[in-house]
Amino acid sequence: MASIRKEFVVAATVDAAWAAWRDVGAVHQRLARGFVVDCRMDGADRIVTFANGFVTREVIVDVDDVRHRLAYSARSERLAHHHATFELSGDGDRTRVVWTADLLPDMAAAMVETMMQSGVAAMQETLGAR
Repeated sequence: MASIRKEFVVAATVDAAWAAWRDVGAVHQRLARGFVVDCRMDGADRIVTFANGFVTREVIVDVDDVRHRLAYSARSERLAHHHATFELSGDGDRTRVVWTADLLPDMAAAMVETMMQSGVAAMQETLGAR
């Protein structure tokens, strides 16, 4: 199983950053503009359309307001398994983010890592980078 981890910082307080992350139906507006171009809720799941045309159903597993942790699982024809988490921690006027994704098949790792890197850049652009 491939595991990909991205650590980055955004120029927002943890409360401001978490407000964007926990708004799971507005990821295309509040969190990753340009990377995610559409998001619509289907019950507790969200259907996400990425700028590259990839569409996936993401099952929201947990939104933990105390730990500032979001966990989700993606469903698509390209991925047999995908589970990811975002964990946020504050440091004054900035927030450290750890994004971890575990997935199968291993050969999908390069595609997912490229998408995650684009996602990091979009989140930093949307929320501010330091």
